[in-house]
Amino acid sequence: MLDYIRIACAVPAVKVGDVKKNVQDICSFMEKADAQNVDLLVFPELAMTGYTCADLFYQDTLWDAVKDGLKVLVEASEAYPELNVVVGLPVRCERKLYNCAAVISRGKLRGMVPKTYLTQAESRWFASGMDLDEVHAGWDVLDFDIFGNYSFGTDVMFEIGDGAMVGIEICQDLFAPVPPSTAMALNGADVIVNPAASFETVGKRKQRRSLVSHQSSACKCIYAFVSAGWSESTSDMIYSGHSLIGENGRILAENASLPDKDYMLVQDCDLGRIRADRLRDAGFRDAAAAFAARYMIEPSFGKVSLRSDGSLYPYRKLPFIPSTREERLERCNEIFQLQVTGLKQRLTAIGGANAVIGISGGLDSTLALLVAVEAMRQMGRPATDVYGVTMPCFGTSDRTYNNSWELMRTLGINCKEIVIKNAVSLHFQDIGHDESVHNATFENAQARERTQILMDYASVVGGIVVGTGDLSELALGWCTYNGDHMSMYGVNGTVPKTLIRWMIDAISETESFAASRAVLQDILDTPISPELLPPDAEGKISQQTEDLVGPYALHDFFLYHVLRYGFTPGKIYTMACRAFAGDFDKETIQKWLKNFYRRFFTQQFKRNCMPDGVKVGSVGLGPRGDWNMPSDASARIWLDEVEKL
Repeated sequence: MLDYIRIACAVPAVKVGDVKKNVQDICSFMEKADAQNVDLLVFPELAMTGYTCADLFYQDTLWDAVKDGLKVLVEASEAYPELNVVVGLPVRCERKLYNCAAVISRGKLRGMVPKTYLTQAESRWFASGMDLDEVHAGWDVLDFDIFGNYSFGTDVMFEIGDGAMVGIEICQDLFAPVPPSTAMALNGADVIVNPAASFETVGKRKQRRSLVSHQSSACKCIYAFVSAGWSESTSDMIYSGHSLIGENGRILAENASLPDKDYMLVQDCDLGRIRADRLRDAGFRDAAAAFAARYMIEPSFGKVSLRSDGSLYPYRKLPFIPSTREERLERCNEIFQLQVTGLKQRLTAIGGANAVIGISGGLDSTLALLVAVEAMRQMGRPATDVYGVTMPCFGTSDRTYNNSWELMRTLGINCKEIVIKNAVSLHFQDIGHDESVHNATFENAQARERTQILMDYASVVGGIVVGTGDLSELALGWCTYNGDHMSMYGVNGTVPKTLIRWMIDAISETESFAASRAVLQDILDTPISPELLPPDAEGKISQQTEDLVGPYALHDFFLYHVLRYGFTPGKIYTMACRAFAGDFDKETIQKWLKNFYRRFFTQQFKRNCMPDGVKVGSVGLGPRGDWNMPSDASARIWLDEVEKL
């Protein structure tokens, strides 16, 4: 089950007071939306009449036209049985006038929700929905008996298909200190729609964007805001025509022009993401339990299947990495400071120890070294309190060897070289391994020898071993148990491989590391490799990690959606095929997805005993709070699903 819903925000070129023309336009948009497999179509506030009718709202002629127009819309909806429509209109009830949103589907009026919080101007014509003591059955209180029984009140939600629950608030409701959508979300609304008529002033667009982003984040929901366009009366105000669709703090879609009119913004939203976050958030569950005792929300049922296949969803190939350069620099520098702060605290807590790091000339050890040098600088200590150890062996290439030394030299740290070839060869003799057999024993012995040296050398210089392993390696178990798997404090454990490249690139641009900029750029250009097998005849790297374990771009994509949302292999595969179209074919994606699940399950034993480390992001694998899983858990049902893709 993909769990997508396709939402459309429609802004017609409304003619103020001309209900017949406006209804015709709404019907036209319904036809267009259905042709695009839209599940939920939302129109602006008072779209049937125009928001700026003013005292015309008191006219019986306008009221009669609204009733006739609503009947036309209800009857028109029979032709689109899988489309749900929310449209704004004025409603008379119990000698009061309400600003409402009607929900229409499959030839029926399902219900109407009145606006709760009015502006000063609106209170001239409309009553607040708070005036209603309870949810009414519409036929006995409204002059709408031709539509049968429907709900009318503020405490109403609508199930529109596959368990998707929709709540409605209207324009100013969002701007209130406690918007009605807060209670709706806590009582089960996955989607909040807001038919609005927001006038335009300088800075107002930014304010709306901020509010929609915040409310969708706070309520862990999908939020669709659609505002009346500039075809409204301009006697006193210009109306924005601003549409926004947000999902848990992220703006997925927004119209480009302002002011605007006569367009439809169509966007797929992921119900699975918000449901996963609600499931994991204890605070949200507790708030829901507290508010459930006070709010009686009556769902209006109309079961149809949601049609969206998610093809319009904005998939990101690199979910850990912001899309713009400005955001990347900000994110990378923020993460760097978190790493530095964590290491500073650990060094201080154990009495001002030195930092010992194994330097390979690769990405991970480079980032860890930069963190250690900056930590010493911020503590007022010299860079020489960082001890870098390079330990060349059978697989060390000239490029990484030279880069290791150049990096340590330009950073001004204590440098040491310990060649481990003889020690490893002697160890092979002791355990009876043929040195010409380049198997796991050949590789793991080198990694464990390096770790032993680092641990013992840390004792010599009064330091701790700073771990270099990253999140991607931990997920795949791409480390030697009790070898590079082990340290005394890890600084990269929640930083994925795809982000480390951007981290080093961003850090290299800072003035503090200007002297190392050239070597840092060459390290970024070096192929990722554990360098445990001998180089080729030209002295170049022969063992490239991504040839063996798979592309880190794919694995980080898999990891993010497995840990962050708990999505199924089928959904992740579908998302990956769309995100990486043109980069990898479907067979390749399936191959590495299978490899990911196999390694993720079988390598949990390494994560269960990993050292302490700084947490920098929402996705982590630390066993003391981020990810708990038995080492002997079975991956069978996940692998079976991958096989069937």
